[in-house]
Amino acid sequence: MSIDLDAAKDRLLKLKDEYETRIDKIDDHTQHPQDDLNEHWEDQAISYRQNDMRQSLKSEARQNLVYVENALSRIENGTYGECEVCGKQIEEKRLEAVPYATLCMEHAE
Repeated sequence: MSIDLDAAKDRLLKLKDEYETRIDKIDDHTQHPQDDLNEHWEDQAISYRQNDMRQSLKSEARQNLVYVENALSRIENGTYGECEVCGKQIEEKRLEAVPYATLCMEHAE
């Protein structure tokens, strides 16, 4: 079994674009909030909760972006698809599901 590096790179680049877009949208909303002028405290409480959720989503997107960028680096240096623990090839289905995976199924559990 050999990994199609071109297909993996395409998937990773699409993910990278998706995460960068998500981060930009959250940043834009944070910098230009549409609901800061709510008069009712209930509306403001909901707005603060939504902002907390957006920041959590942004944090998650940033972390996933790091994973994707690291996977792209592994493609470039020839180690993409190798388990960090045992050095064996990561299962193709795992890489399809999680293209930035660094562990085989055995060591991911």
